[in-house]
Amino acid sequence: MKSSYARALPKAWTGMSKIFTALGDERRQRILLLFARGEKLNAGQIAAACPLAQSTVSHHVKILRAAGVLQSEKIGKEVYFWIDTPRLHTALANVLDYVDENT
Repeated sequence: MKSSYARALPKAWTGMSKIFTALGDERRQRILLLFARGEKLNAGQIAAACPLAQSTVSHHVKILRAAGVLQSEKIGKEVYFWIDTPRLHTALANVLDYVDENT
C-alpha cells in the first residue's frame, strides 16, 4: 500500500479531479466529441449540433471551461471554444504514468 498519498495528492495531480468530474457527464462528453482537431466552435454551433437547449449547452460549456477542458476567446460578438489538448494530454498522461509504474 502507498500510504503516502492518503493525505495529499501528488503535485502533478492537482486540479485533475475537475477535469475528470467535467468529463464524467455524458452530455459534456458529447459536446467534447463535436470538436474536430484544431476546430473552434461557438455555443450556437454546439447547440445546433446536439439535442440540448442553448442555455443547457452554455451551462455545460462553462463547466468544461472551468475545468480546463476547453479554452475560449472572444472574437467580435462571439466566444469561440476549443479543446485544451495539452492540458488533457498532461492529465491523462499523469494517470497512465501512475498506472504503468504500479502494475
